[in-house]
Amino acid sequence: MMLSRLGTFFLTAACFGLVSALVPTPSSAADMALKAPAGRVGHCSDVVFVCENGQQYPLCPIAVSVIGEVVTGTLHSPVGATHVRLIPMGEGYRYAGQGVSVDGFQNHAEIHIGERSHIACTIHQPQWADAH
Repeated sequence: MMLSRLGTFFLTAACFGLVSALVPTPSSAADMALKAPAGRVGHCSDVVFVCENGQQYPLCPIAVSVIGEVVTGTLHSPVGATHVRLIPMGEGYRYAGQGVSVDGFQNHAEIHIGERSHIACTIHQPQWADAH
């Protein structure tokens, strides 16, 4: 009886392992957050949203994960700086702060200021970002 339960346990564990290995992931880790090298915390020129309204919105990293994802930062706009934090999502990334959020996937983003203002943007990052 003990051997039967042990066999069932290993069969179940093997099935879960096989299923998790075969299920495709919708996006890579690189799509989950913006990248910045750990040594560049506080450098506002590393991640800049260039938007179709002609404005540029730099994101200044405050905290960067060990794999280089910007976890918190300040988003600068013509009206001032807003503290934003990464919110985990299934696909893409979202940074949100008081009255502002940024939704994006890879190099495309949309900045939401208030409830009604939505601005399409692309992300400019220096050459170091291509290496990650």
